[in-house]
Amino acid sequence: MDSKPEVKVPVRLSTRDPSIQLEQEPGPLLVQTTLRRPQLSALVNSLLRPDDKPIPFDILINGQFLRTTIDEFLTNNGISAETTLDVEYTRALIPPLNVTSFEHDDWVSAVDVLSVSSVAGVWSGGNVQSGQERILSASYDGLVRVWDMSGNVLATSDAPNNGGRITSLKSAKWISDKKIVAAGMDNTVRLYKYDEDTRTIAPSVELFSHRWVVENLAVHGPSNRILSASADTTVSLFSSNAKENPAPPSELLPSSNTAANKRQKLSKPDKTVPARGALTKLSGHTSPVSSVIFKPDDATVAYSASHDHSLKTWDLPTSTCVDTRTTGHSLLSLGALPKLNLLAAGTSARHITLIDPRASAAQISVMTLRGHKNAVVSLDADPSSDYGLLSGSHDGTVQVWDVRSVRPSQVQGEGQLGESMYTIYRDSAKGRPTHSHGEDVKVFGVRWDKEVGIVSAGEDKRVQINRPVGS
Repeated sequence: MDSKPEVKVPVRLSTRDPSIQLEQEPGPLLVQTTLRRPQLSALVNSLLRPDDKPIPFDILINGQFLRTTIDEFLTNNGISAETTLDVEYTRALIPPLNVTSFEHDDWVSAVDVLSVSSVAGVWSGGNVQSGQERILSASYDGLVRVWDMSGNVLATSDAPNNGGRITSLKSAKWISDKKIVAAGMDNTVRLYKYDEDTRTIAPSVELFSHRWVVENLAVHGPSNRILSASADTTVSLFSSNAKENPAPPSELLPSSNTAANKRQKLSKPDKTVPARGALTKLSGHTSPVSSVIFKPDDATVAYSASHDHSLKTWDLPTSTCVDTRTTGHSLLSLGALPKLNLLAAGTSARHITLIDPRASAAQISVMTLRGHKNAVVSLDADPSSDYGLLSGSHDGTVQVWDVRSVRPSQVQGEGQLGESMYTIYRDSAKGRPTHSHGEDVKVFGVRWDKEVGIVSAGEDKRVQINRPVGS
């Protein structure tokens, strides 16, 4: 019986990483269609660094990760073996391992990172040094804390004197190395001054605009702008320079009703903190607004996601909604992949929808990322890749995605279907399997920083840091 003839296909190697480019373009190479990723990675290493320790590479063909043999890839995508394939090699993503955890007294709702490469670090004008990274955490106990990388609490805010209302926080951000903003269940956005020398977090102004819980915050340091998303269905725009904001609406102040005033008199006396209102309020959503972000390359544009299933685009100078994209599910979180002109929206239906917000986009959902077993409530982009995404879910996991890891979806309107690269579990679960409801280990917030790694916060009262070994 004759053996199956050997089939070869021409490939052209390339990479977008200047540090691993071939010195000379080898031209089209003929390779066997039975090869898989490890063999192609070995081929690249033999051309790039034959005498050195090999680098593990991921392989993309025509923009898609190779997870099968070349022959199966060609068959699945209807490509002829005579076609010259564009083969891109990139450093393989190393599984992120748990490095440390910082324990709190209550649930941790949000985290942010101050480092040399973080946006707030860049906005700080060189004041942040390598090795001086700081973690900001917001908790359901109503306090914000600043941590060093050894797990030491450098500073903790005082409980606000707000008339006895619930103070649990939902969101907190670094604006610069000296300025923090936080907000939550008492409907108030608070600015704090952080002093590294005295290790204090002092309130500098309270911003009033919302009637219900503030779910999420976005900041843009260069323009001194803050966006807040609220369960009252609105988005508000503030300035981080207190004097630029108008007087607050008197009916929203804690002392505006008799009961609150009595509670405030009985509570601990506090230094008066200035109160201000919003520069503008954006109305248009019909259900709670869960998330808001500035457009990465234009801070005069904002995007908001809501339980009303819609993603709205706002022109901030005119306070106008210029576009609405309606999806099939409640949207709970929002992130941006700017180089791809895509927004990522986490849903109540356990998946992430990638949306092209440009008016010229032909379809709403470009891609759907599936892998979580519960609501996706927090998102962040990979600081080292245009294609990487991080998601946190109430299923108790953090998922690492590369939007090039795709396959065709069988569901109409979903676009391509993306698959998770890695799953990060809560260290507090100690290896126990997590259920879809994520009892005691729900993830509430995630942040991905080039220096620190993957930072996540959750119901287990911990901030957890994961990063690849050797990074």
